[in-house]
Amino acid sequence: MIIYVDASAEHDGNGSRNLPFKRINEAAKVAMPGDEVVVAPGTYREYVNPVNPGTSEDRITYRSEKPLGAVITGAEKITEWSKFKGDVWTARVKNSIFGGYNPYTTIVYGDWYFATPNKHTGCVWLNDEALYEALSIDECAEGKIYECSWEPESSKRKWYAEQDNENDETVFYANFGGADPNKENVEITVRRECFMPEKEGVGYITVSGFNINKAATTWAPPAAYQDGMISPHWSKGWIIEDCEIWGSKCAGICVGRYYDPENSNFYTTKHVKSPTQMERDSVCRGQYYGWLKEKIGGHIIRRNNIHHCEQGGIIGRMGGVFSVIEDNHIHHINNMMELGGAEIAGIKMHAAIDVVMRRNHIHHCTMGIWCDWEAQGTRITQNLLHDNQRPSFAKQLQGGMTCQDLFVEVSHGPTLIDNNILLSDVSLRIATQGVAMVHNLCAGSFTYVGDGTTWRYTPYHMQHRTEVMGFMTILHGDDRFYNNIFIQKWPAEDLELLNDSDPDEKYTENRSVGTYCFDEYPSYDEWIAQFDMDEAYPNMRKHESAHFSHLPVWIDGNAYFEGALPWKKEENAFFDDSGKVHVDIVEKDGEYFLDTNIYEALGDFKAGMISTETLGEAFEPQQKFENPDGTPITFDVDYLGNHRGVDVLPGPFAKGDDAVSKCLSREE
Repeated sequence: MIIYVDASAEHDGNGSRNLPFKRINEAAKVAMPGDEVVVAPGTYREYVNPVNPGTSEDRITYRSEKPLGAVITGAEKITEWSKFKGDVWTARVKNSIFGGYNPYTTIVYGDWYFATPNKHTGCVWLNDEALYEALSIDECAEGKIYECSWEPESSKRKWYAEQDNENDETVFYANFGGADPNKENVEITVRRECFMPEKEGVGYITVSGFNINKAATTWAPPAAYQDGMISPHWSKGWIIEDCEIWGSKCAGICVGRYYDPENSNFYTTKHVKSPTQMERDSVCRGQYYGWLKEKIGGHIIRRNNIHHCEQGGIIGRMGGVFSVIEDNHIHHINNMMELGGAEIAGIKMHAAIDVVMRRNHIHHCTMGIWCDWEAQGTRITQNLLHDNQRPSFAKQLQGGMTCQDLFVEVSHGPTLIDNNILLSDVSLRIATQGVAMVHNLCAGSFTYVGDGTTWRYTPYHMQHRTEVMGFMTILHGDDRFYNNIFIQKWPAEDLELLNDSDPDEKYTENRSVGTYCFDEYPSYDEWIAQFDMDEAYPNMRKHESAHFSHLPVWIDGNAYFEGALPWKKEENAFFDDSGKVHVDIVEKDGEYFLDTNIYEALGDFKAGMISTETLGEAFEPQQKFENPDGTPITFDVDYLGNHRGVDVLPGPFAKGDDAVSKCLSREE
């Protein structure tokens, strides 16, 4: 059955073509498996709460009749502003509009939030641009540039809100930078979510072609309730496609976690257990809440334009397992720099078990992709990442995160990173083990090699399942680097930064590109020799230190340019330190190209074909670097999807000419 919705209908109807509903949520109350909800162009100021799940055979589909024509927003217009003083205007809103959740009394805070907790989940908008929150009327009136902002001129426009308890009102003050708010489009964020089932387990829903924006979402740490502007909310089999998703205070799309009242922001509320321990609890309690392959995950998130969210574009703990995230444009995430802490990235997922992230274009984010814990069977392939770094003019936010294209943290693998273009000043923060990097172009360094884990022992799982197989500390190593290109595009000196988990401390972050940072790690032959493999009766005490030492690495077939440094034991490598090699990203009319002469410089250098067999098994889970269905991979497909034949070049292109002649990404 087709159910029709049209906000411009003369009066509310019954969902038929001639008498459509005026609100999407009316359709969401009655839609059943196999139904399609067709939404006419218009603005829908509502929270959509789907009641019934679809099935794997008969999905429930919500479709914008015109692509991006139907707008679901968590904001309401404010049309009556009075001049207060200078450029500051004021308006009053009855708190009854917020229901049981007032975004202007709700602070962004929770486990793993490191910045000063002084920002609210609400926001004021001028012509679809977010204003910055001030802490006083005077600060609002002053309109100074916020030093941490990546968009400093925009930061002069500010808002401040306070409560008039006597009249049960929220009083707004806003500096619109000289604009008259009564002549412009001014909105305030009112609703917490835009499209998310209140109940868990409402699966097999497709959401297609909507503009979803401006929700007062809350901070989404891994051991807490997690919401986003749109979210499957702990279910299975959603498809979110062809949408524009923007303007979330925290998460744009959330694919996380079950609600567990006994383990929700436990550290924040009770202080007595570390948040890391509560994450371990969260994983173990997951099975009780149905965390099984048959019940949770398996979502598809594709062809979306996700931008200007202040925690993450896509966030999730455990609920995103077995999903595919592909062909999305994710950009300008956390650029306001009002929020700081872990969980901030274009894509931030805990337990990305058998998740495939491919052909995404991610740029101008505090972090591109962050796979935290249990990146087991995760594959990151054919993605373009660039400009995921703090601009030089922006001050480092105390409690804010450092910047990089990829961060894989405290996982045991196998985590496969292949055929990507990584052009930010840090390519990979690698506080983990069990990573294979194959056929990537890296213009940035590796950081946190052998660091950033300490006592953080984490789980690994039965192969291609969610059931926990064991827990182990991170030994570091067990990494493979084959057929990559490394170029020292950035200055090689160390960079002094604030410690993201302790704002009172500083540390230096590596800026030297290449695999040299694994010089002290053993080869496989050196590592295995510790264990007396020919002994019939091994001495367990003798091997104790080896059981807790670094694991081996495998490094071969890589090319190094402009001072990028190799692993000292690498046998088949290419070097060019001529000072004549360059690489950069160029945008032309919405299309992105490489400007490089790397493949000219490579000449006749060739590498070997890499496959699942070459890469072996990740140490702790004893799982191969393979497809989610357990089939092997031969890396004979390049960044563009072209065939890679017997003449194997390092880097993400099968043919050198394609590096400069082919479009890398096209934004519609």
